[in-house]
Amino acid sequence: MTAVLTRRPGLSRLRTAGSPLYLACLVLVALVTTAALFATWVAPYDPNAVELGNAMAAPSADHWLGVDAAGRDTLSRLLIGARTSLLGPLGVVVFSTLAGVAVGMAAGWRGGWLDSVLSRSTELVFAFPGMLLAILIISVYGEGLLAPVVALSIAYLPYVSRLTRSLVLAERKRPYVSAYQVQGHSALQICLRHVLPNIAPVVLAQSTINFGYALMDLAGLSFLGLGIPALTPDWGRMVFDGQTAIQHGYPLSAVLPCVLIVLTVVAFNVVGERWADRVARRTP
Repeated sequence: MTAVLTRRPGLSRLRTAGSPLYLACLVLVALVTTAALFATWVAPYDPNAVELGNAMAAPSADHWLGVDAAGRDTLSRLLIGARTSLLGPLGVVVFSTLAGVAVGMAAGWRGGWLDSVLSRSTELVFAFPGMLLAILIISVYGEGLLAPVVALSIAYLPYVSRLTRSLVLAERKRPYVSAYQVQGHSALQICLRHVLPNIAPVVLAQSTINFGYALMDLAGLSFLGLGIPALTPDWGRMVFDGQTAIQHGYPLSAVLPCVLIVLTVVAFNVVGERWADRVARRTP
């Protein structure tokens, strides 16, 4: 699904600060986020307003990106859909990061039997693909955004916990940890006040990369008609709804959300890897 921070020397020059690719991705992330925050005020039409007499209309002065097969404005649905398309991955990243950091820090700091139990438990999660787990939970709890977010959070947790564990094991060997232990600081104080701030940049960089993968997974679930209700604007759902228009020679309502999904995933991955590279260069 995703990989722990890795460097690709062939692309390192493109990701340097000030490079066109990095700056373009940073701008795209900012634009998509802004669109999601202010979509209600920016969207020209109600995303669910139907004009059957204008179905599959080409772009015009009234509808800049055309109309889908149900007569709904494509631009409005893209803008409103950005909110759902970004909110789900954000929930996955927040829950998986918080839980993964807690599990990884406990395993790396305590070691022994606790490390073995937690490590084996997270390895079991790898046996269940995230999409399959999401489909299973959705089939039990029904449609909505919560079920796929919970399922993918569980699926992404091992990646964060394994990264956190390795970072904590390295931090435990540093002299400042021994110094605080000698001064009588508790393990909880050392972890929260000193170890966690030191490993946070690497974990946040990995979480940024995970955001792109979570966006792609949730869009795939929406395309399959799972999770997101049919009337809720969502990029993955728009691709599914646009199949009818493609068959009639009007692909814009399906192609545009596809392009946005791909570009957004690439943008978050490039930005996340750039931050990871910067953290790696600062780490002695």
